[in-house]
Amino acid sequence: MKKILVFVAHGFEEIEALSVVDVLRRAELKCDLCSIKDEYVRGTHDIIVKSDCIIDDVNQDEYDAIVLPGGLPGADNLLDNRVKEMAIKFNNEGKIVAAICAAPQTLEAFGLLDDKKCTSYPGFIKGRDKVNYLEDQIVVVDKNIITSRGPATALEFGFKILEELGYEEKSKEIREGMLVNFYVDHIK
Repeated sequence: MKKILVFVAHGFEEIEALSVVDVLRRAELKCDLCSIKDEYVRGTHDIIVKSDCIIDDVNQDEYDAIVLPGGLPGADNLLDNRVKEMAIKFNNEGKIVAAICAAPQTLEAFGLLDDKKCTSYPGFIKGRDKVNYLEDQIVVVDKNIITSRGPATALEFGFKILEELGYEEKSKEIREGMLVNFYVDHIK
């Protein structure tokens, strides 16, 4: 069974973190909310979540992917040396490193988006010299790096992470069970 860490730092965007956790747990994967500091973490909209673990207590070799949700100041609070070291290690090992909304700028600060196709919340990394920014896609995959636009794309982001972990059929099943296809096809 694949194991995923979803980082949460004070000011994280709740939808982006919890939608991903929900999708991955529906697929019966081990998905831990990992705080960089405190057991309880306050999101950008004052929703408090209890983390499953703290970064200092994590054996990172047990995990197959990391996810950085956006939100402000959450994405800025992920500019932490422990997160940076883990993100660089996972990238070097070809493991999934995923970021949504404002968090792709965190990956950019770590040097992980150099010459990569990516996206983000509008305005966060568009126009930066070292990235190949795609504003017309809601989720972008470039090798092991996955980026997405923002809260409205969080489910698609979660489905793509699940697919890239090798669970394409499970992703399709969960998507259909959530009626995502119905709404995408009928609400225009």
